Amino acid sequence: MFDHLPVPNLFSWNTILSAYLKSGNIAEMHVIFNRMPVRDVVSWNLLISGYAGSGSIVESVKVYNLMLKDGAINLSRITFSTMVILSSNQGCVDLGRQIHGHIMKFGFVSYVFVGSPLVDMYSKAGLIYDAKRVFDEMPERNIVMYNTMITGLQRCGLIEDSRELFCDMQERDSVSWTTMITGLTQNGMSKEAIDMFREMSLEGLQMDQYTFGSVLTACGGLLALKEGKQVHAYIFRTYYKDNIFVGSALVDMYCKCRSIRSAEIVFKRMTCKNVVTWTAILVGYGQNSFSEEAVRIFCDMQRYGIEPDDFTLGSVISSCANLASLEEGAQFHGKALVSGVISFITVSNALITLYGKCGSIEDSHRLFSEMSIRDEVSWTAMVSGYSQFGKANETIELFEKMLAHGLRPDGVTFIGVLSACSRAGLVEKGRHLFDSMIKEHGIRPIPDHYTCMIDLLSRAGRLEEAQSFINKMPTSPDAIGWATLLSSCRFYRNIEIGKWAAESLKELEPHNPASYVLLSSIYAANGKWEEVAQLRKGMRDKGLRKDPGCSWIKYKNRVHIFSADDQSNPFSDQIYSELEELNYKMLQEGYVPDMSSVLHDVGESEKIKMLNHHSEKLAIAFGLIFIPPRLPIRVVKNLRVCGDCHNATKYISKITQREILVRDAARFHLFKDGTCSCGDFW
Repeated sequence: MFDHLPVPNLFSWNTILSAYLKSGNIAEMHVIFNRMPVRDVVSWNLLISGYAGSGSIVESVKVYNLMLKDGAINLSRITFSTMVILSSNQGCVDLGRQIHGHIMKFGFVSYVFVGSPLVDMYSKAGLIYDAKRVFDEMPERNIVMYNTMITGLQRCGLIEDSRELFCDMQERDSVSWTTMITGLTQNGMSKEAIDMFREMSLEGLQMDQYTFGSVLTACGGLLALKEGKQVHAYIFRTYYKDNIFVGSALVDMYCKCRSIRSAEIVFKRMTCKNVVTWTAILVGYGQNSFSEEAVRIFCDMQRYGIEPDDFTLGSVISSCANLASLEEGAQFHGKALVSGVISFITVSNALITLYGKCGSIEDSHRLFSEMSIRDEVSWTAMVSGYSQFGKANETIELFEKMLAHGLRPDGVTFIGVLSACSRAGLVEKGRHLFDSMIKEHGIRPIPDHYTCMIDLLSRAGRLEEAQSFINKMPTSPDAIGWATLLSSCRFYRNIEIGKWAAESLKELEPHNPASYVLLSSIYAANGKWEEVAQLRKGMRDKGLRKDPGCSWIKYKNRVHIFSADDQSNPFSDQIYSELEELNYKMLQEGYVPDMSSVLHDVGESEKIKMLNHHSEKLAIAFGLIFIPPRLPIRVVKNLRVCGDCHNATKYISKITQREILVRDAARFHLFKDGTCSCGDFW
């Protein structure tokens, strides 16, 4: 193509090669290279760089070897650094070692320009001691090499070594400080990262988006809202106040610090948002118990044309699980299938949890069985699902299979399996698992584990053993633990231990009405109405009110919420009429109202009326009227199902031949043909 032009000189040839390199046309570049009458080291380096830049390691090595055979060429540091960087990027450590040998042979080992890529290559490959040897043998080191070595030490987890090296530096730049702040944050040393950020600011060094992103992550990890706000104020005075990376980090920090409204303000002010930004606010809503807002923000995200990734979709599915919103969750399942992100383990795990929390345990098991790869979260989600459904044998069997597969259970896994033992009355099995959790798996118990053991013993009627267990605990139970013991004292009508638990709960949380309400239930069950009246007066004097029980059911994308004696629903007349008819049929079948569930000293007829209008019964009646017969009726309640409602729902399921699924504060109850999946043990 150049036959009609004057013969170019070497500089012109190299200029042409450089032009093809910049355009990315490496094949034509090689053709030109072959036509060159003479080549120098620049020519060879340009061709090597071309193939290296395109990731073609085979061609790069071929050209490199040809260059070595050309004895007339004087090698340069650019040649070796290019080949080392290529080896590092492609993960070819063996090639890198060969290049390292050539570097030593040809006397380039003292060049910092070559040493830094070597340090980086060895550290990326996990060969940190080889990297340190190269670093230590360098006669001179610049900031770049120090930063590379510090990064390498932080990558295998040698944070103290990296900090020592940082302190030894005679000169540090912004990259040095940012590297240390990032490393400290990533290694869980958030407080130290924040302290170093303060030191950096005092040095007056320029900070970039990575500096701010790392320190904000540290603030979020420590729930350090005050420090996070200070960093935010600092950012506001820089060019990075409108940076999308920094803005996303701010949203994440405020969400982690439970300042969701501040996160919303930052989010709304951002003129440019990406999938990371949207995911940050969505996850924040979910983590702060604003699950409905999380679902809404996901829909807004799609309207703006932002495609969710696996993490985003997994997060919104988790929010649906918290809402027990099976319909919306199933829609997101469909989206995961269409988009292909169902193959990501995070999405599959979220779906297993969703179906488990919505009572579709068969769908959870099907998804679990279809997964080609399962991690600890997958097994734990399935264990928890079975546990919530009262399938104790399946829970324990799955847990043992998990151990057989060589997977390590965590604290959440043990909460699931211990809860299953509790709900099935497997006291000795539960004891053994609790001991193995500590001795064999090295898991330190948290309040939830102790609560499981209190529940295990007291639910089985071993109240004295539960009391003894509590007295031997390293710390006093939390409010849930005391309330758990109180609930069992109510069931077994044990006033003595009930008073002890109530006083302990009252001391721990003076403004928690649970101590009054549960002890009142114990007195009521024993017919001690004077004591009930005194407790009620004590509540009034302190301005305490019992959390009202409510139940809800979803129909045609609308949630219908009911409270006891609720008549606000537009279909109240039909609902109460349905309940009257059901009550008549239940009495004919042998149903006897459980008066112990009524905590008021009133007449029998008034007690029956109160029982008939509990929130879950209203929700079930609504479902019987409007939910098609082929579908199960799904009801969610914020408190535990009372004994009378539990018994009544068994009769209703038999009379109507409908499946009724009730998710209360503790577990699932699947009522079918007059029986409940919990085996009347809840």
